[in-house]
Amino acid sequence: MLRLTRFRTTDRVLFVICLMYLVTYIDRVNISTAAPAMQAELGLSNFELGLAFSAFAYPYALFQILGGRLGDRLGPHKTLIICGTVWSAATVMIGFVEGAVSLIIARVLLGMGEGSAFPTATRALSNWMPAEKRGFAQGITHAFARFGNALTPPLIAFLVIALSWRHAFVIVGLISFLWVALWWWYFRDDPRSHKGITPEELEALPDQRIVGERKTLPWGRLLKRMLPVTITDFCYGWTLWLFLNWIPSYFLHQHELDLKKSAIFAAGVFLAGVVGDLAGGWLSDGILRRTGNVALARISVIILGFLGAFACMLPVMFSTDLVTVAISLSAAFFFAELIVAPIWATPMDIAPQYSGTASGFMNFGFGLAGMISPIVFGLIIDLTGRWDLPFAASLVLLLLGAGMALFIRPDRPFLDDPANEDANEDKDLDCDPQIAGAVSK
Repeated sequence: MLRLTRFRTTDRVLFVICLMYLVTYIDRVNISTAAPAMQAELGLSNFELGLAFSAFAYPYALFQILGGRLGDRLGPHKTLIICGTVWSAATVMIGFVEGAVSLIIARVLLGMGEGSAFPTATRALSNWMPAEKRGFAQGITHAFARFGNALTPPLIAFLVIALSWRHAFVIVGLISFLWVALWWWYFRDDPRSHKGITPEELEALPDQRIVGERKTLPWGRLLKRMLPVTITDFCYGWTLWLFLNWIPSYFLHQHELDLKKSAIFAAGVFLAGVVGDLAGGWLSDGILRRTGNVALARISVIILGFLGAFACMLPVMFSTDLVTVAISLSAAFFFAELIVAPIWATPMDIAPQYSGTASGFMNFGFGLAGMISPIVFGLIIDLTGRWDLPFAASLVLLLLGAGMALFIRPDRPFLDDPANEDANEDKDLDCDPQIAGAVSK
């Protein structure tokens, strides 16, 4: 029997971060399963529900950048304690809302708390993960997020039926508070200060372990470097928000399933995303180990994900068969999730010294998609009564994302000295020195 002591400290830290991704996504998407019961009790239209969905995304997008910078300055330990307390409290608050206004306010607070989480977690991973395992780390953490997606529909449906939708939010909010306590107790910003770390683990970690260093951030130059990644992430995010917010209601209304059956079908779709996240990280790191070419390792997998999702989503527009649609959506979500690990590894490849802020710039695109898409989807459904039409816009953006991925340059490191970076502009760098050293080991 495998004993817990055989797991390294780096493995345990990665697992704690994985749990964060799990609970944040449960708190984020639980509203999609509870929505029918909430609409009935609170008298919400689809447009008002779309506003509540998107209310999360506005502060979420803003705090990608602010929170990422906070994580770089304060360190992940303090930042995630603050943020985790906010999003946990906001989740509990949703259980006490009395109408559209109070629901929107609670969702805004939830977005504020969760907005800083993923950039700050990326900052933590840049300290705790060897360079050649960045894709794997991002893949498994986001796989836990998609497992949260898959777990949420049956979990929330059970709680709604057994207790009420209000109890469901309170219970999952309290679970989030437990994670905050675990993070406070176990995580340390600098691996060298963790009492459980071994010399062998420290030797494998990156040499650059900057924690809370107060240096001047070249905002404009970093934003310019990350802009193609931001646009690519927007295209991915548009489709992901469609799945997260509307898939349970899509099965409920378009195919006239009851709450339990719609939750089961939605969970099946989201489980395909779990596999996609793991496969994307494994594939990207595998290409990097074999070729040493970080651009090929990241960009090829991203393009494969976009084009595969496009091809698999086409049958949804033309078929009314439930099984065909369910299989197509699952396959589309699998391919879409191939994108996640390589695109989240890219900020660590480009700017490891500013990985929190760089990933915040990137994920601002995801948050921006979350601002727009739920409202657009709700309006389309209210005006047409069709739950399949929102998928049409996703098809266009999937193709755009595949094209934009060609402009990402993870092989050209972002340097503090602009003169040195300009000198490297035309060089064909396979990867940054840190990655090259890791691959050669």
